[in-house]
Amino acid sequence: MRTRFGRRFWLGGMAALAAGGAMPALAQQRRRLRFAAVFSDQDIRAEAMRGFASDLASQFDVELHLNATLFRQGTEIVALQRGNLEMANIAAQDVSRQIPAWSVMTSAYLFRDAAHMRQVFSGEVGQEFNRLARDQLNIHILGPLYFGTRHVNLKPRKRIATPADMAGMKLRMPPGEAWQFLGEALGANPTPVAFAELYTALQTGAVDGQDNPLPTSRTMRFHEVTTQFVLTSHLVAFDLLAVSARFWDGLSDAQRGAVTAAAERAIDLSVRRHAEQEQEMIAFFRAQGLEVYEPDVAAFRSEAQRRYLASSLAQSWPTGILDRINAVR
Repeated sequence: MRTRFGRRFWLGGMAALAAGGAMPALAQQRRRLRFAAVFSDQDIRAEAMRGFASDLASQFDVELHLNATLFRQGTEIVALQRGNLEMANIAAQDVSRQIPAWSVMTSAYLFRDAAHMRQVFSGEVGQEFNRLARDQLNIHILGPLYFGTRHVNLKPRKRIATPADMAGMKLRMPPGEAWQFLGEALGANPTPVAFAELYTALQTGAVDGQDNPLPTSRTMRFHEVTTQFVLTSHLVAFDLLAVSARFWDGLSDAQRGAVTAAAERAIDLSVRRHAEQEQEMIAFFRAQGLEVYEPDVAAFRSEAQRRYLASSLAQSWPTGILDRINAVR
């Protein structure tokens, strides 16, 4: 008798809790959220993601795996698709390897600045491209994580004025067609090298140079094994904060809202901190004895756009997409 009474009492109590609205709170379990990125734990983006983890600490067990310690560069999308990872910092170039239309987002001299880039992604164009990623890759994109404007950084002391001066230069670019074509559009000989191996490649002469935003180059100490920075300003650099669609669909509306808000705060911090540091880096590198100068940027822009429009990459771009992006204010 005591057993049956206890069971009835327990069931009745649970029903009362449900009627009173307490059950949804009890049922909403903490979720594990593993985040993978190749950038250093000293990177500004790492600071931004530590803020992201702190913002979600009451609802999620966020694990930050930086320095490519969990997945190497270019493998994060597959990990998201297979359910081996909940969230990652992925390159738009890696998305374009599976969705050719995305290659427009990787093209040189596309965005005017970080604000323009964010406006594009938050508007109709961004929504259309994010749907492509959702439908074809099963990932949900939270937003673009800005990490500076990319410039060319070289070991040889040869002065660079136009793309013609880059001829024969082995410029490190990540693997993938979009990345390699970017190197070609700058007039260089693109050479695929993993980010984690880049310092050694520069040191040994396996490559003549690399392109990254100035703060990233300092964080990774590339200035120790190079002689000059050529301020080509060829790419407003961003990666994508993306989550597995399976993970996203399993969240409640409140949890999705919390993740979205935390991602936006991380993006805001990254934009602000990189803008502050970019000017500081010029003075720092000059103090280290490196040359830092601006080439004929108009010549680089003209040559890059000519090469893109004449390439097979542009054939996959949505009709009128450049005009639509240029029109965003």
